[in-house]
Amino acid sequence: MAWNPDIYNTFKEQRYQPFYDLLSLIKVKPDLKVIDLGCGTGELTRKLSDYLPGAAVLGIDASAEMLRDASTFSRKNLSFEQSEIEAHLQNGEKYDLIFSNAALQWIDGHPQLLPKIISSLKKGGQLAVQVPSNHEHFTHRTLRDIAAKEPFKSTFNGWQRGVSVLSIESYSRILFDNAAREITVYEKIYPHVLKDAMAIYDWTSGTAMIPYVERLEGDLKEDFIKEYQKRLLKEYPQQPVFYPFKRIIMSGIF
Repeated sequence: MAWNPDIYNTFKEQRYQPFYDLLSLIKVKPDLKVIDLGCGTGELTRKLSDYLPGAAVLGIDASAEMLRDASTFSRKNLSFEQSEIEAHLQNGEKYDLIFSNAALQWIDGHPQLLPKIISSLKKGGQLAVQVPSNHEHFTHRTLRDIAAKEPFKSTFNGWQRGVSVLSIESYSRILFDNAAREITVYEKIYPHVLKDAMAIYDWTSGTAMIPYVERLEGDLKEDFIKEYQKRLLKEYPQQPVFYPFKRIIMSGIF
């Protein structure tokens, strides 16, 4: 997908708190071998590295655009690599900590994906993952609704963005079935207060909206954007706008 790190970083302060909540679950040990799956711009991977003294940390991301400035955070024991998550998991490397903050939601098949990730842990290793679970919020439902109607439906030619994120019960079962101990899985609402409806548009245009608009061109793309903006303005006429954002945080020791 064509990520825009400048748009994504507009709301980076709001995206910090889930990262810190996930960070608080990590069992800190010396000299860990760590991988950050879907590291994005690398800024939070640097914070992860700071939190783990002596750890060798690798951040991977499929997007060259998101990794554009990651090299500025590189240092001894902290490196970055452009790689698809699933492809990287096939290289046989084992880690003490596999960390992923707001990335796995872009990959389908979590009942199969999570065991693959867990198999890349060393004995006693830890998995720590955060995924957004906001797919039933108005912002996401509206994107699906617009895409399902003409003139967009024909252009998408049957494509629909599926929901990859599971329930917290399902994630806890996957961790248990793969021999996790010290299992932690919970869902939390992060209460964001944004300036207005267009601020919500700016947020979603840097994440949830990308798979839709990258499949459209010219006037059709502009019409899709305008229709989405119109619906947001109707739904959120007030200022400021309360934007409750649900996320799932999970951890297991294996």
